[in-house]
Amino acid sequence: MGFFSGLLDNAGAVQPADLTTDYGMLLASGETIEIGFKLVRDVFIFTTKRLILVDKQGLTGKKSEYLSIAYKSISRFSIETAGHLDLDAELKIWVSSETLPSITRKFSSGVNIYDVQRVLAQHVLG
Repeated sequence: MGFFSGLLDNAGAVQPADLTTDYGMLLASGETIEIGFKLVRDVFIFTTKRLILVDKQGLTGKKSEYLSIAYKSISRFSIETAGHLDLDAELKIWVSSETLPSITRKFSSGVNIYDVQRVLAQHVLG
């Protein structure tokens, strides 16, 4: 992920092996990381069982919140592809019966938003 993409709050892909090294202690037995993305300090991880959002807090980022969302709780999702002038793609996820998206993330042009959609569809649609 480029420095300027990070400043603009765009996510960049992270290798599953790197995520497993850093966040393997969060995984349940038999759970593996399929794909993950990193914002400046925050990370969101798609596993075989759930979506994990890592929110680094404070100036040093030593304090972290780990939010787990079971795929069965995701009621719908949408992607918006990048355009000619708008270089970032966007993912929106609705949890349960919420009327507004619970999660919204922007992706840099280097991330294939269709891969993200495919992982979500595989798990949410079953």
